[in-house]
Amino acid sequence: MKPLAQQMSFYAAYHNDETNKAIHYLFVPLIVWSAMGLLIQAGTWEVAGLGITLAHAAAVLLLLYYLRLDLPLGVAMVMLFTVLLVTALNVSESAGDRALWFFLGVFAMSWAAQLVGHKFFEGRKPALTEDAFQVFVAPIFVVAEWAFAIGLRKQLREQVLRGMQAHLPKPKAPE
Repeated sequence: MKPLAQQMSFYAAYHNDETNKAIHYLFVPLIVWSAMGLLIQAGTWEVAGLGITLAHAAAVLLLLYYLRLDLPLGVAMVMLFTVLLVTALNVSESAGDRALWFFLGVFAMSWAAQLVGHKFFEGRKPALTEDAFQVFVAPIFVVAEWAFAIGLRKQLREQVLRGMQAHLPKPKAPE
């Protein structure tokens, strides 16, 4: 497994524009939330007296990955995923038969916002077009950027900024 700074460096090179980053700060969590909501729609299974959904299983797997990558950011991801999962479960329960369409709408709108951010602000295709695994890097990248914004994880931020240079587009030679 590549270190977090290396994974974030690749992702960061595709997210330099401030407007595009702001779009990601809002819509990446909404993608995770709506994906959880969609996974909840597959049903609930009782395991040792607990109601377990595919959203629970996916969250546990992703959180184990994030915790292994970086313990402090992994703990922040646990807190974020807990809020996202609990609210997705509540919306799913209260929306009833409309939940599937609601979560599909939020999911589609959130991905559309990402594409707008890349096309009109970043001017570069999303990182996942080069490496599909970046879809799993995006959530921890956003949480790390939130940490950077309040002055935390300065060393990681510097590593990411240095590492991203290798992934930036090469300037075109003058004609």
